[in-house]
Amino acid sequence: MGRRWRDGRGELVVHGSGEGPSLTVPLEIATSYRARTKGLLGRDSVDGAILLSPANSVHTFRMRMPIDVAYLDRDLRVIAVLTMRPGRLGMPRLRARHVVEANAGAMREWGVRKGAWVEIVVHER
Repeated sequence: MGRRWRDGRGELVVHGSGEGPSLTVPLEIATSYRARTKGLLGRDSVDGAILLSPANSVHTFRMRMPIDVAYLDRDLRVIAVLTMRPGRLGMPRLRARHVVEANAGAMREWGVRKGAWVEIVVHER
């Protein structure tokens, strides 16, 4: 299931791992090299989340805030979630194809955890 998106906006729909209703979160989509390398650098917070694709690792050098990071496989299933403080280098996840970043604590609040399934809904320009 090869997915290709363009830089822009959309929604992250969190389906969880079977229990409870879905949750929709505002999403910024970063797929170009320039957008992925900038990511959350220089920001104090993020409204919703940001999708980096393709990506299998992240760093928090020069970031101002701790972030939650969810690693997604090719089927958009969450394979790992962790919180990273500024100035850290995350280890690459071999099965990861996409990464979702958000403010620290947001993933738990949204029900994003290992095994959860998410969906990306793109807003047309």
